[in-house]
Amino acid sequence: MKLAVAQINCTVGDLDGNAAKVLDYAERARQQGATLLLTPELSLCGYPPEDLLLRAGFFRACDRALHELAQQVQGISVVVGHPHEVGEKHYNAASVLRDGKIIATYHKHALPNYSVFDEERYFTRGLAPCVFEVEGVKFALGICADIWYEHAAQRAHEAGAQVLLVLNASPYHIGKQLSRYEAIRDRTGETGLAVVYANLVGGQDELVFDGSSFAMDAQGKLTHQFPSFEETLGLVEIRDGQLLAGEMAPALRHEDSIYRALCMGVKDYIGKNRFPGVLLGLSGGIDSALTLAVAVDALGADKVRAVMMPSPYTAQISLDDAREMAAILGVRYDVLDIKPVFDAYLATLGKQFEGLPPDTTEENIQARIRGNLLMALSNKFGSLVLTTGNKSEMTVGYCTLYGDMAGGFAVLKDVSKTWVYRLANYRNSLGHVIPERIITRPPSAELKPNQTDQDSLPPYDVLDGIMACYVEMNLTIAEIIARGYAEEDVRRVVKMICVNEYKRRQSPVGVRITDRGFGKDWRYPITARYQDGF
Repeated sequence: MKLAVAQINCTVGDLDGNAAKVLDYAERARQQGATLLLTPELSLCGYPPEDLLLRAGFFRACDRALHELAQQVQGISVVVGHPHEVGEKHYNAASVLRDGKIIATYHKHALPNYSVFDEERYFTRGLAPCVFEVEGVKFALGICADIWYEHAAQRAHEAGAQVLLVLNASPYHIGKQLSRYEAIRDRTGETGLAVVYANLVGGQDELVFDGSSFAMDAQGKLTHQFPSFEETLGLVEIRDGQLLAGEMAPALRHEDSIYRALCMGVKDYIGKNRFPGVLLGLSGGIDSALTLAVAVDALGADKVRAVMMPSPYTAQISLDDAREMAAILGVRYDVLDIKPVFDAYLATLGKQFEGLPPDTTEENIQARIRGNLLMALSNKFGSLVLTTGNKSEMTVGYCTLYGDMAGGFAVLKDVSKTWVYRLANYRNSLGHVIPERIITRPPSAELKPNQTDQDSLPPYDVLDGIMACYVEMNLTIAEIIARGYAEEDVRRVVKMICVNEYKRRQSPVGVRITDRGFGKDWRYPITARYQDGF
């Protein structure tokens, strides 16, 4: 028999659109000889629906959509993920649809309540296995986190299953696919079940789902690997209950997968929220250059507008490099000189500031003027402002509220400065779009004469190493120092992390690429006396 995997991009709440996509893939699968189609977790409503799941009307709408979908399924069995209400209990469910009927329903056993997941907030745990038969093969269902633990797979094995079908909405982060392989091999080793793993693809707010669906035989050998970051219909042939080797898409390097994740995050955030396009401040620096490259690759040059806003401290090479990059990519490029506005601010505040030396106040005024100009263009033309700050800056508060933080989507929010450079070089390896001088010159905010980032921060390799230890690995100050970092640098960086939570809380949503970003998986109090050892 042939089993088809629908690696599809679903939109949260678009019940009609998602159902139509499932039907389209079911028909395509049927035409290619498949008798069973597997879709991702909550494919009917999109993932994660979050507090839509607290609305009774949402469950009723999902139930109607499920029954309408079931009536249209003919000539093939379809496994679809959906929310399921039973009395006063709510489940993360998957149902088998066949010839106009719902023939079986499974309730997810393991409800993740860590990282970006809050499923215990919404769902009740299932307990029973679900086994059904197609062309003599006995299949069992599992949903995402079920496969990371022994219980659900063991129940499926005890119920007589030969192949475990797993519906997933597993978000991307660096190295995630290897973790998935390890989890599946653990289950095949324990149960002797072959596993087919169907994962969601697409962007949903801060999360990006990479797809990367695959299959493993009962011995834990990878038999199929489907492409990452694109919709696809994969086929798995099963003979005598065993998976036959099939499509093997090549593995992606980290640079490739991160860049694709950023592009997908931007494309789906803009497209699913129906923005006509984006605009950003192009400074001649590396962060805005990488953001512009991602935006053009994701959306096309016709939907991207770059604005240079020079101040009295903007170097000529910044103007030249920004203009050159905009020309290479073919985007609309405008120059709005902020000096007259800056002078007006200083004149207005002159009596208030009399006798006081210039400091970061004047620097922040420049950043906020730029934020105001970008937001004015956004209001007038409807385009969304992309902010250009990176994770290193966000970590230590090297950013200005209502200035460079002003905007609707933070493309590099979870991308460290070290990765910014690696991704810029990676993008140029595909085709030169970022002028080399932008990559090689010392980074600077250009808000005062001869300024560089390292006037205020440790070198980025040091900062990023300490950030990864403290933010992403939850190490203590002592543990970080033991890794070879200078105590002065560690205490300085950790203090900056702790005192700048109020800024991060007000930052725009942005693409998550690590296993600990400043989004749903970072929930620190703004007001707190505990500051980890200093």
